[in-house]
Amino acid sequence: MIQNKKIILASGSPRRQEILAQAGFKFEIIVRPTTEHFSENELLEKVPEILAKEKAEQFPEIGEDTIVISADTVVIANQTILNKPQNRQEAIEMLTLLQNNTHKVVTGVCIKNGDNFDVFSDTTEVRFSPISNAEIEYYVDAYKPFDKAGAYGVQEFIGMIGIDKIEGSFYTVMGLPIHKVYQKLKPFISI
Repeated sequence: MIQNKKIILASGSPRRQEILAQAGFKFEIIVRPTTEHFSENELLEKVPEILAKEKAEQFPEIGEDTIVISADTVVIANQTILNKPQNRQEAIEMLTLLQNNTHKVVTGVCIKNGDNFDVFSDTTEVRFSPISNAEIEYYVDAYKPFDKAGAYGVQEFIGMIGIDKIEGSFYTVMGLPIHKVYQKLKPFISI
């Protein structure tokens, strides 16, 4: 794959880095702090797009020879956004809510090229089967999912043993809807 523009991934997420690399892209990682603030009146499904764009806006000096890719993922259960858990107890509470239930995972992406911002998202529905308290506690203690929205990684133990149905993209749940990102980047590559 030949890229005719430099790519910056504005994310510290190892999962996003892995997905983008496995799709064949070469990129640099630069993460800049943001407030991650949004209005409480905002549609829940729009929040990841707002946050992804805010992350891309932290690169005003980047010209048209470079593309900035930023993303944000939220888990929505019972019309509530489950952010990253702050501690063990919060992680256990989130997973207890998700088990034996269906929730949405929405990943918003912003692709910035010069002054142009292409913002989009992808939604996947995830169904967890019943999971015991012991399994939840084991997962939280062994995997420490404190950097993950909804307190879980789809590719880890809890996803392997607990998810019985996914409607949509696995990679959206992992943190980057690569099928959509690839389509947006196609004009800038040749194979």
